[in-house]
Amino acid sequence: MKIAVQTGGVEQYCGKSVDACYKMIKEAGFDAVDANVDHLYAYKDIVGKCPAPAFSCTSDKECLEYFKPWKDAAEKYGLDNYQAHAPFPSLVPGDSAEHNDYLLNMLKKTIMGCDYMNCRNLIIHPFFLRYEEHVDPETEWNTNIERYSALIPEAKKYGVTICLENMFSSCNGKIMAACCSNITTACRYIDTLNEIAGQECFGFCVDTGHLLLLGLNVKNAMVELGERIKAFHVHDNNGMNDQHLAPYMGVQDWDLFVEGLKAIKYDKTLSFETFNIFNKVDKELCPDMLRFIAKAGRMFAKRAKE
Repeated sequence: MKIAVQTGGVEQYCGKSVDACYKMIKEAGFDAVDANVDHLYAYKDIVGKCPAPAFSCTSDKECLEYFKPWKDAAEKYGLDNYQAHAPFPSLVPGDSAEHNDYLLNMLKKTIMGCDYMNCRNLIIHPFFLRYEEHVDPETEWNTNIERYSALIPEAKKYGVTICLENMFSSCNGKIMAACCSNITTACRYIDTLNEIAGQECFGFCVDTGHLLLLGLNVKNAMVELGERIKAFHVHDNNGMNDQHLAPYMGVQDWDLFVEGLKAIKYDKTLSFETFNIFNKVDKELCPDMLRFIAKAGRMFAKRAKE
């Protein structure tokens, strides 16, 4: 099992240098990365309907230049671009059809960019996430099936697996369920979309922190999803806030997590989404924290095989 970490957090620590980021990740002992190409289109710009240069190009060649830093750094330092994170949100309710069409095209170009980076798994957040949107289950289902299905031609063309993720929302300080937080429904999404595609174009990214926020048993979720799991966002929190901390800095049951890995015989890449450690410890300690996360991943992988 390979061990990975997201580039987010590390990139900022390295002055937004992707090359220095990959060097630091390699030196910390990781084999692979979760490339935060979502940095190409910031959340505030998406909801503010500001076009992104990376996705407003007149040619595919021009677009791919924006993905080149992650491609070059992976090749230079011998790291696997195992997974990437698409910009989000990828649907803005109430916005014009023109802007949401632009966002769908942005996702198609991100799939193309993943292929260019030799990245075979792209996490695309489900559509409709905020509690305040008050979307009924049928509308949410139909919207997600429609928009994910629109990405099938690109997924097939470029050989990239689209991974859905278990989400959460909040209202007045209370954590609420959101799309794919119900694991049975999440399984139904993957199976339905793959049936529409006629092949395996969709998988699942298990976010351990989001499971914890909703009080869900991490092992049970993993067992129910089974082979649908293609990627992970492994991180910890205090059970109340989405803190994205290193293992053992929160209240997650990591022994239960390892039991889940063992139960499903997971042998792919285990990726950490722990960017907030760079805000929790002194800058001098950040490289040591990265090494700690890599060691934790190797320990989990070793124990899952025992």
